[in-house]
Amino acid sequence: MTPARPPIAVLGGQVGRDLVEVASDPRALDAGGRWAVAITFEGALTLARFAQWTAGPPSTADAGPWSGPDPGAWRTSMGRAQYEAAVRDIQDRIARGEVYQANLCRVLRAPVDPDADVVALWWLLSRGNPAPHAGALRLPDHGVHLASASPELFLRRTGALLESGPIKGTGVTAADLRPKDVAENVMIVDLVRNDLGRISRPGTVTVPDLLAVEEHPGLVHLVSTVAGQLAAGVGWSAILEATFPPGSVTGAPKLAALDVIRTLEPVPRGPYCGTLGWIDADTGTAELAVTIRTFWREDGPGGTTLCFGTGAGITWASDPAQEWQETELKADRLLRVAAGTSRWAREREGPA
Repeated sequence: MTPARPPIAVLGGQVGRDLVEVASDPRALDAGGRWAVAITFEGALTLARFAQWTAGPPSTADAGPWSGPDPGAWRTSMGRAQYEAAVRDIQDRIARGEVYQANLCRVLRAPVDPDADVVALWWLLSRGNPAPHAGALRLPDHGVHLASASPELFLRRTGALLESGPIKGTGVTAADLRPKDVAENVMIVDLVRNDLGRISRPGTVTVPDLLAVEEHPGLVHLVSTVAGQLAAGVGWSAILEATFPPGSVTGAPKLAALDVIRTLEPVPRGPYCGTLGWIDADTGTAELAVTIRTFWREDGPGGTTLCFGTGAGITWASDPAQEWQETELKADRLLRVAAGTSRWAREREGPA
């Protein structure tokens, strides 16, 4: 194995280098500096302050090699029969009034070369599956190796303005979107309004955009926007406590949905369905993505594993087979892109 590559963040159109410190206390985010932020679905925070941020993509020198797993090498934490049974279980809970909607996810894993580098994977994703909230974070000494092609905004901050862009509803084309998708999106918008209402000035929470159809590589999503003006004195500890984990990947009511997730999903989600992004304490700005369409590396005694999560929102109107197919649709293109090799540098620079 080659020596560990230096820490780097590729976020928001900028590259962070020269790591200064790593913290896990969200109060650090209000103290100063520009931070890369990664939070697992279960709430483990990794906050990395970099001294230097430059505009543009990473250079070829920033990335190592990449040779991804064959699409047939992936193994899932839940097979089709188990997943469809869990969908029916959630519907039984909905019938009993325990929950209105819950996200049901599975984690895929495949062996990968220990030298495989997530910045090189980020380049492959940027070419094969461009996304508005893509990013990468490499912190070898802290076991963080993330490459994301996320289409979903968790939180954007501009001074006192806080915005969220929940996604609920997926199809190959807009014609595939169902009444179930509309109902689910509206339900989660209401949940996000409630979350932002806990930290916003009274009367300032609005929905500037409801049920917009967004096109992404290979599929479309229903996306809404919820905004609020932060109350005076609200810092990042309170913001994250009120809003995390994102409502679009939990369900409603959120606490009840989290109980369902813990009961039915056989493995922790880890980085999947958490957040990745940046926070600039000096300018009062931030952009955090929901870590869907996201890969991460795990290193252990058994070798190096590449991981990827996929899921679907379950309602009373769900069809178990269709929900399984939605998880397949969300994963298919990304797994094929990740199977590539590190041709990205040559291709980016043009033909020889």
